[in-house]
Amino acid sequence: MSAPTSALAADAAVLLVLLPTVGTALQVRAATLAALQVLQQRLGSAIRVLSVDDTSHPVVVHSFRATTLPAFVLMRQGVELWRQQGLPEGEFIVPQLLARLAEVPAN
Repeated sequence: MSAPTSALAADAAVLLVLLPTVGTALQVRAATLAALQVLQQRLGSAIRVLSVDDTSHPVVVHSFRATTLPAFVLMRQGVELWRQQGLPEGEFIVPQLLARLAEVPAN
């Protein structure tokens, strides 16, 4: 997944998914990207899911100081609202993300 050509609204929430690429089998990477597409569908327009891999964007990935990849970071207006290192537990991520978003109103 990549950023859309149109700009995101200033108060839009973004879920950054920091992905490893070195040593990752193509099948695993393809399955992960497919899962992220399903996640985006479940989140709808509430949160934009963006994947960032450590080969294409190493500075971005390292700036979040994630000790384990994949890492999930929910951001709104440059503020980190939630973080999960490693794969989240199945179906629990969608309600977790939406609840966290509701806790912190947009400015």
